[in-house]
Amino acid sequence: MRTAYKCRAHPTPEQAAMLGRTFGCVRLVWNKTLHERNERYRSGGATTSYRETDAALTGWKRTAELAFPSEVSCVPLQQTLRHQHTAFQNFFARRSRRPRFKSRTGRQSAHYTRSAFRMRDGVLTLAKTSSPLRFIWSFDELDVTALDPTMVVVSREQDGRWYVTFAVDIAPPDPAEPTGHVVGVDLGLTSLLVTSDGDRTTIPQNLLRKARNLARHQRRMARCQRGSRNRRRAKTKVAAAHRKVRNARQDFLHRTTTRLVRSADLIVIEDLHVAGMVRNRNLARAISNASWGEFRRQLEYKCEQADRALVVIDRWYPSSKMCSACGHVLAKLPLSVRRWTCPNCRIRHDRDHNAAKNILAAGRVAAREASGDACGADVRRQGHALPLSAVKQETRAVRQSV
Repeated sequence: MRTAYKCRAHPTPEQAAMLGRTFGCVRLVWNKTLHERNERYRSGGATTSYRETDAALTGWKRTAELAFPSEVSCVPLQQTLRHQHTAFQNFFARRSRRPRFKSRTGRQSAHYTRSAFRMRDGVLTLAKTSSPLRFIWSFDELDVTALDPTMVVVSREQDGRWYVTFAVDIAPPDPAEPTGHVVGVDLGLTSLLVTSDGDRTTIPQNLLRKARNLARHQRRMARCQRGSRNRRRAKTKVAAAHRKVRNARQDFLHRTTTRLVRSADLIVIEDLHVAGMVRNRNLARAISNASWGEFRRQLEYKCEQADRALVVIDRWYPSSKMCSACGHVLAKLPLSVRRWTCPNCRIRHDRDHNAAKNILAAGRVAAREASGDACGADVRRQGHALPLSAVKQETRAVRQSV
């Protein structure tokens, strides 16, 4: 299994200058190759292979105008061609959007394979540099002197911080001990998640405080004149505020998903069409801050590592409108209604807790149908959860409260 360890790096001024030139050459190769790919496809509808882009890069280096990429290591340049080729394969397979041009104001990175770096006794030396790159190792469970990375990624964020990432092949972890517990999870905005056990997890206050601080720095930057030195300083502070919000959100999501994986053998969630939901201009910001997609991604790979079962039920399953006690389905249930009374069995429901119970019930069915391997199972519209009597079902008014 391949994993990655990301650490803070502190290059010397000479190393920073060399890495800055490497970032510029990587960006140049990416943008020039992407431009020629697009022009060739527009003119004749022909695609470009990796071999053709590699040959074009060799030809550029032989010209007087583009001879400076030879001053940096060739490995990051070849790696960016491979990444662009993979990006176009994902685009034509409709797994991602079309590759875009890189900007010098965004995050900069360079990928080094084994032939472009040396790692001995915890000392990292990159190609085209004469001194080791200093970094801070903060993972106590792994000895840095025994580290044998397959790839090293050096990056510089928009706030000026440097990072080095080590890709390492490790043995798969041992499966987690069974707990005998199953849980259904309903994702929301007021509470990030509500489980079928009734537990609620709200977004922490420190994340909201950092988001308000980010908005304050953005307002200050908006008042600065474009192209001025004050605007560049304000932009750096905005990038630092973005980093703090991102780190706080990632820490919160990692803690939440790890707690779920450790507490249950079967976890059931609902498939959400996040890309469609963010088109709602009133809820787009709240949905993006909730990070439902990142929550599901972390839950998927952690369940795979811990040998847990993850069931994803269909997005059209009426989990919120269905009574978890008798199976009655409401005709409609506005988003503003947080509590409602079932017109059939007269049980009072909390909207999120009731949805989590229905998600768990549907996940149990999918887990039985998948014969033990429930990851990625699907549940279509089920109708009533329990059979109703033969008596004609008359429409009744439903009690709702906000």
